[in-house]
Amino acid sequence: MFSQSNVPEQFTESLSISSPEISTEEICQLNKDFLAWQKEQFHLDDATNIINARAYYIDQVLAKLWSQHSLDEYQIALVAVGGYGRGELHPYSDVDILLLTQESIDKAQEEKISAFITQLWDVKLDIGHSVRSIKECLKQAVNEVTVATNLMEMRQVCGNTALTEHLQPLLNEDVFWTSKKFFIAKRDEQLNRHKQYNGAAYTLEPNLKANPGGLRDIQTIGWVAKRHFVAESLEELVEHDYLTRNEYFELLECQDYLWRMRCALHFIAGRNENRLLFDYQGDVARFMGFGDEGKVAIERMMKRFFRIIGRVAELNKMLLQHFEYTILKDNAFDQKIVLNDDFVVIDGQIKATNTRIFMRSVKIMEMFLLIAKHDEITELHSDTIRLMRNARRRLVSGMLDYARCRQLFIEIIKHPRGLGLPFTLMHRHSILSAYLPAWRSIVGQMQFDLFHAYSVDEHSYRLIKNLYRFSQPQYNDEFPLCSKIVQRIRKPELLYLAGIFHDIAKGRGGDHAELGAVDALEFSKSHKLNQHDGRMVSWLVKHHLLMSITAQRRDISDPEVIKTFANIVRDEAHLDYLYCLTVADMRATNESLWNSWKKNLLEELYFNTKRAFRRGLEKPVDLRAKIRENQQQALEILLEKGEEKEAIKSLWREFKADYFLRYSPEQIVRHSHQLLHHDRSQPLVLISPKPYRGGTEVFVYSKDKANLFANIVSLLGVSCFSILDAKVLTSKTEYTANTFVVLDQQGKPINDSYRAQELAQSLTEVLISADPQIKFKAPAKRLEQFNIPTQVSFVETKTHRSTLLEIVALDRPGLLASFAQIFQECKLRIHSAKITTFGEKAEDVFIISNSENKALTLAEQQALSAKLTDEIPSSTN
Repeated sequence: MFSQSNVPEQFTESLSISSPEISTEEICQLNKDFLAWQKEQFHLDDATNIINARAYYIDQVLAKLWSQHSLDEYQIALVAVGGYGRGELHPYSDVDILLLTQESIDKAQEEKISAFITQLWDVKLDIGHSVRSIKECLKQAVNEVTVATNLMEMRQVCGNTALTEHLQPLLNEDVFWTSKKFFIAKRDEQLNRHKQYNGAAYTLEPNLKANPGGLRDIQTIGWVAKRHFVAESLEELVEHDYLTRNEYFELLECQDYLWRMRCALHFIAGRNENRLLFDYQGDVARFMGFGDEGKVAIERMMKRFFRIIGRVAELNKMLLQHFEYTILKDNAFDQKIVLNDDFVVIDGQIKATNTRIFMRSVKIMEMFLLIAKHDEITELHSDTIRLMRNARRRLVSGMLDYARCRQLFIEIIKHPRGLGLPFTLMHRHSILSAYLPAWRSIVGQMQFDLFHAYSVDEHSYRLIKNLYRFSQPQYNDEFPLCSKIVQRIRKPELLYLAGIFHDIAKGRGGDHAELGAVDALEFSKSHKLNQHDGRMVSWLVKHHLLMSITAQRRDISDPEVIKTFANIVRDEAHLDYLYCLTVADMRATNESLWNSWKKNLLEELYFNTKRAFRRGLEKPVDLRAKIRENQQQALEILLEKGEEKEAIKSLWREFKADYFLRYSPEQIVRHSHQLLHHDRSQPLVLISPKPYRGGTEVFVYSKDKANLFANIVSLLGVSCFSILDAKVLTSKTEYTANTFVVLDQQGKPINDSYRAQELAQSLTEVLISADPQIKFKAPAKRLEQFNIPTQVSFVETKTHRSTLLEIVALDRPGLLASFAQIFQECKLRIHSAKITTFGEKAEDVFIISNSENKALTLAEQQALSAKLTDEIPSSTN
């Protein structure tokens, strides 16, 4: 089947059947030499020849060993199946084979086959094998589409050819798999595979094979064609008018790029790896010739990859739909609705009435507005996709240049269903890129961290879809507050436009929020939004990170923090828009990192700010009144529990006023109730039975001593808890109250009473120990590629009693304990900490004071900064 011309004779001479017997060691060396030759050929030849060459080489190895094991004496055929059957073997791909028999094998045959397979493993081939009779093959294939697909691609390597010739025609009969049944199975298989990726092709660590738009999607087209037309190649689809000649060459171009990428990944990983992990991306980019500039080279490679899979996904969609009409419907349409002279709806799919409809690009925008207006439309017809693809490539000037297109775009955004199916299709088929040049620049834009799960355009798309869900009553239970806000505001389109522009300037250099705000304002003017609306969109883009930063990195129980935030936000209208945009943004960044803690923080900040607006910013909170109110409420509850008033008052006199300001009445009651009956010679550890702000509160009351805070955070860390918030208060009697909010490994509060009890016991033992030994795990391997220099900054505040410190560093086990240890060595006191992790990067905020309980002097700040940057490593290497 394969040409031997591109495989050097050194790999074929010794494998010839007529050559002397070859040993396992000699084949192992030959395999290594062949791999080295392939690696050299990568830069000299195309991917097709490289992977065909390996299939040909493996054929020779198998045939030689088959002969040496005298298996030709038996009625057995050695058949290549799967990718090997197609002649496509990447450098480290599995070699899938079938040993085909007429009947069940006897003991002698079984021993011969076992010895043959054992030697294949000994020569370091990753073999996937099965031994089946013709009858067994047909029986299994009828029940499993995967087996059927593998058999459809079978190819004789050596052995008894009569068996293969007997089986081959049986696979083409309808009793095996009808074209209809096979199409439905492969279509459903693809849908289920895509669902595993949450519908996202643009994940930052894609699977080259299984990713939507990846190699498997190209193979699916080939499999369906092979079953329906008994086609041997994609080129035959051109003859059947399923593909144009240009589309065929486009598919080959896409396949070649993906094949080259997969070959390079195999060479770099040194194994059969299909996931393009961050660990490999730099080396793969260099190997493929994208340069040595690190992130720049990766960005070039990945941008091309993302555009390639977008093209594959579009062709796959178009062709499978074409097959669907032919195989399932046989062109017998259920219903046809005429929309106007240009478009009709056939079985829910919008179809253009003539092939020249998109010569005027305005018709593309009119079509998407029609999709918004007609909820019976569920998809684009395959003919429409083809026409739109051709028109998109012929655009001489941007669609944005036409006044009518701008008018239609705003109509789509304003329509109640415009951000539903129309926007999804505009994104999927690159019409958004064709309309907005700035959007085109973020397509496939990488985000080099473990925090973002998607490319910039995919993240922005998901944010906008989140906003749209808020507008739909059927999703009210997901985010009730967001839904309530979006469904009552007069102009939700301003929110959608802010979503489109919030990250549109990423990758340009400079502050993307500032640059995006300028783009948004220019867009608003060109699309004739009034000045107020344009400024609102621009303001939202400029400040889209404000609320998440404030909630996660500031003490939102501090009235000054709320006042500062409220002064920037200005009014309730801006607050409503910003809150919904923030929730949608955080949810679209990485769904696995969203948790109840973040949800509760944002809600608390929202309501605190709203109260500040309604009270009037010029009327600040009376802190003394707030303290008295908290004490009174807590006192009433404690008296109801049977506690004595004098005992309560005596206990409270030990606490400074800050305690009653920073804790709620319910927390004060819980702490006081336990302390009143506790032996102070022993530390007190309380694990809240109910979530607090979406996390679990861990309260530790103990005699103050060196490294107390460091030991507590160390134990919480090795116990696999994420610390989100910490408060440290020293009493007048030299005791400290440390309060932490933690989440477990699943990002949830502790809901297991046994685990809570176990944690309390472990903390107590650590606090009692004179010198606790706590060992941290080694840093995760994924962190090795990141280098994040420690950054220290001091934020100016109005208080003279403390200093606000921000530290950005590479996250690793024991990082928080390291900070605490350094603070201890510098004789600094920690009052509170906000712990935020963005993938591989920690951005922690501390409120600290010096030994005299005052804000740090300039000299103390400089000394601390130098010590932190010197002692906190920027990498794990």
